[in-house]
Amino acid sequence: MKLKFWNNKEALTPQQRRQRKNDRLLLISSGILLGISFPPFPFPFQLFMFAALVPYFYVIDRREKLIDINRATYLTAFVFCLITIYWVGSWQAATDPFLLISGVLLVFFNPVFFLIPSTLFFFARSLFNKKWALFFFPLFWITYEYAYMITDASFPWLTLGSGLSHFLPFIQVAEFIGAVGISLLVLYINYFVFRAAFQSGGKRKMIFWTIALSLITLPIIYGYYRINTFEMSNKKVKVGIVQPNFDPWDKWSEESSPAAVLDLYFEMSKKAIDKNAALIVWPETAVPVYLMGGTYLNLTERIYSFLKEQNVYLLTGMPDLRFFSSKENAPSDVKYSKEGDYYYATYNAILLFSPNSQSLQRYGKMKLVPFGERVPFVDELPFLGNWIKWGVGISGWNVGQDTSIFFIPKIKIEEPNGIKEDSLRINGLVCYESIYPFFNASFVNKGVDFISVVTNDSWYGNSSGPYQHKEFAVLRAIENRKSVIRAANGGISCIIDPLGRTVKETKMFTRDVLTGDVILQPGKTFFTEHSTAIPLIASAFSLWILGLVIIRWIKKKLKI
Repeated sequence: MKLKFWNNKEALTPQQRRQRKNDRLLLISSGILLGISFPPFPFPFQLFMFAALVPYFYVIDRREKLIDINRATYLTAFVFCLITIYWVGSWQAATDPFLLISGVLLVFFNPVFFLIPSTLFFFARSLFNKKWALFFFPLFWITYEYAYMITDASFPWLTLGSGLSHFLPFIQVAEFIGAVGISLLVLYINYFVFRAAFQSGGKRKMIFWTIALSLITLPIIYGYYRINTFEMSNKKVKVGIVQPNFDPWDKWSEESSPAAVLDLYFEMSKKAIDKNAALIVWPETAVPVYLMGGTYLNLTERIYSFLKEQNVYLLTGMPDLRFFSSKENAPSDVKYSKEGDYYYATYNAILLFSPNSQSLQRYGKMKLVPFGERVPFVDELPFLGNWIKWGVGISGWNVGQDTSIFFIPKIKIEEPNGIKEDSLRINGLVCYESIYPFFNASFVNKGVDFISVVTNDSWYGNSSGPYQHKEFAVLRAIENRKSVIRAANGGISCIIDPLGRTVKETKMFTRDVLTGDVILQPGKTFFTEHSTAIPLIASAFSLWILGLVIIRWIKKKLKI
């Protein structure tokens, strides 16, 4: 097949114009169906995802030129993004102008990444026939989902598998294949529905319908079986989650009083302690100052005194500041203070405070929100960091260097025979990090008892964003068969069990304390130990296709 990259500006006949109009409607319908398959739309809206790409497949299967295929892809992806991530701009009166601009740009720029699978599909058609090229399309899509998770500009919010969190029976297979594997299932269901509906007749049509229905029903059957037979651990730890509901903009203002903020946290934490909570969890950047930087010793002493008096541990999100004696001893993205002549780094961090000593465990957020927390590729292009900044004091974080698990040597654990003291290992994630399945699995694989997420989703108001973010944590629970707790500034705070069921949750924009038992499920899943197997296979195949096309092009140019 000869590759046709561009149009020749040929005039369209009236029939062709009508066809293009119909195609646009089909492409828009695909984007709409994908969008309403995602949270916060409830079940059974998720069922639309099993046929959402069929109109899109129908259009690109008939197009010959790369530009036509990619235009079709962009339109579907744009509508999909408009419905699902419109909220990134915040759209509130107090919103920072840069956040508004970022939100608009994201809706227009994010669809560009969807051109990866459509371009690979176009190349595959030069090597195979159309039907085989479309059969490989799901692998190309998985390559895009994986690639989008590992770059400095990653924003993998639209992983298809993550959108099915409300369909619990279907997604139980995530313990083997993860959210990206669920995406692969969804894509092949769409492929076989398309083949059955538009490209086959007789026995072949029946075969394709059977395969499509099998790909839907078999995971559901397994899911119901797993939910009904899963042996839940009897070991639990009682956790108190504090949701203070601070205005995210006022919290960072100069008028904000760290001491008053701390007073409220103590007051709310005491309510959980009165219900026998052994671990207290505060949300992301709980106190909006660099508490451990040496300037606020009186506040840190108050925290240690409170924990010692109440005999509880505290896991909290907190801005963190670290100093370095020289650049050689510091991370590559370290900052330099001319006034003080020292090197330092700032982190969006999690800290673990102990009631028994003033030792401190730290974790600095490693997956930073592009533009919102860190400018992509700022290490390579440092001047960008000075041009683009939020106006609320939270941009320009350094990338965390920690890969450790929070360890509590002795804490009260509830067992069938009563309360005993035992050790506890916790995987801490900051906000946006909870949407990365492979990143999370790499920590869980080191051996943890449960997953904790500290976050502040209040920036985005009562939009789809906070609800989507909460639902994506359901996949992390199922993938690793670990409980997940979320401590959110303004909601949604919750406890999710290893089957992905939300045990308790708060409402958005309420000041609340959630106290509950967190199940400590032992063991590791297949996904935990082999999380990147599917995307690596898909990516290797995609690179092979790309390599064959490049070799063919070189041979043609050299006339070999």
